[in-house]
Amino acid sequence: MNSMLRRSPRILSTFAASLLTLAACGDDSSVSTSDTESASASASTTNASASAGSTSDGGSSGDASGSASMSASGTSTSTTSTSAGTTTGDPSTSGPATTTGVETTGGSSGGSGTTTGGVDQVVRFIVLGDTGEGNEDQYSVGQAIVEICAQKGCDFAVMTGDNFYDSGVKGVDDPQWQDKFEMPYEDFTFPVYAVLGNHDYGGSGIGVDLDGDKPDYQVAYTQVSDLWNMPSKYYSFGMEHVDFWFLDTNQVMTDPFNGNSDTQKNWLKNELAQSSAAWKIGFGHHPYISNGDHGNAGAYENLEGIPFPFVTGTNVKKFMDEALCGKIDVYICGHDHNLQWLEPKCGTEHIVSGAGSKAEPLPGSNPFFFQKPDMEGFIWVEIAGDQFTGTFYDKNAGELFTRTFMK
Repeated sequence: MNSMLRRSPRILSTFAASLLTLAACGDDSSVSTSDTESASASASTTNASASAGSTSDGGSSGDASGSASMSASGTSTSTTSTSAGTTTGDPSTSGPATTTGVETTGGSSGGSGTTTGGVDQVVRFIVLGDTGEGNEDQYSVGQAIVEICAQKGCDFAVMTGDNFYDSGVKGVDDPQWQDKFEMPYEDFTFPVYAVLGNHDYGGSGIGVDLDGDKPDYQVAYTQVSDLWNMPSKYYSFGMEHVDFWFLDTNQVMTDPFNGNSDTQKNWLKNELAQSSAAWKIGFGHHPYISNGDHGNAGAYENLEGIPFPFVTGTNVKKFMDEALCGKIDVYICGHDHNLQWLEPKCGTEHIVSGAGSKAEPLPGSNPFFFQKPDMEGFIWVEIAGDQFTGTFYDKNAGELFTRTFMK
C-alpha cells in the first residue's frame, strides 16, 4: 500500500470509494552473529540471544516450533519440473491445486565445494523482494546474487512480491517481463519462485484492480519462462528436510475484494498439521512485524484507528496469528523496502528482504538483530541439518550481517 495513505484523509476517501466500485470484481480463487554495520541493534536487543536461538555470543534455544509439510495449493494449475519437485495444476481453473514435493539431494550452483549436490540436508537459497522497477539498482542486485551464488551455492531464489511496479503486468507478453525480470536475472542458473504483492494485483498498489486477471498473468507466465515459477497464487514444495510455503498475502489483505481468504488459511493450517519436515519456512509479501514505513500487521500505515482492515492489515494479522505464528519457523517477506532481521515474535523468526530495487528508511521500534535502511540488497540462506544461517548482502555483494541459530 502506498505510504501516502497514512498522511492524507482525502486519499483514504478515494481509496474507500475505489474499493466499493471494485467490490463486484473480486476473484474468489484462491550461531554466530556478526554485524559490519553499526546499525545492528545493541541497545534494543539486550535479551535477543536468549529469545531467538543459539548465537556465538551466548544465545540459546529459539522459540519457533513446528514440523513441516510437502504439498501445495493455489488458484490455478500447471506442470513445472524443477529441482524442488513437480508442481501440478491447471491455469484455467480457480480451485485449489496440489503439489507433489520431490525430495532431492541438491543441485546447487556454486564454486567448488559449495554445492549441495550429493549432500543430505543442506538447502541454500536467495530471497529478494519489491524488485519490479527495472532500474539500475535492480540490475546491480541481480549481478550481486550471481556473484554470491557462484561462491556459496544456491538451489533457488525467492521473490517476495511487488514483482512489477506500478500495477502488475497486462499479460504474459507484457514487455515488463523482459525489462524487470528476464534481463536483470538472465545469468541465474537456478529457478526463481515468486509470490504476489499488492502492486502485482494492480490499482497502483491498492491491490484491487478492474482487471481481476492481473495476478493470473503471473501464474500463466510459469509456462512461458525457463526461470520464473509461480504455479499457483499460493503453493508449497519440499526440498531435503525443509518445507516451503508461498502465500498470497494480498488476497488476505484485501479480503473479500479478491476473494475469501479462508480457503488459503485452511489449506495452510492443514498442510502444516500434516507436515513432518524438520524445518518450515514461509514466504509472503506483507510483514507480520516491520520497522519500515508500512509497520506491523493490524496497524499498517499507522492507521490502526481507521475501520479499513484492508488498509491496516487486520486481516493479515488475524491470518498469521491463526495459521502461521509458532507453526512456521521463519517467515520472510517484503513490502517495506529495506533489510531487517527482527527479534522473534509469536514463536516465529521474522525477516524482511524488500530492497531488491529500492531502499527506504526504518522509522519503527520493534526489537531487531539487524536492520539496514537506504541500501538495496538481499539475503542468502543456508539450512544445514538443524542450523539456519542467513547473511545479508548489499547490491555490490558486500556482506552486511550474518546470524546463525539452531533448532
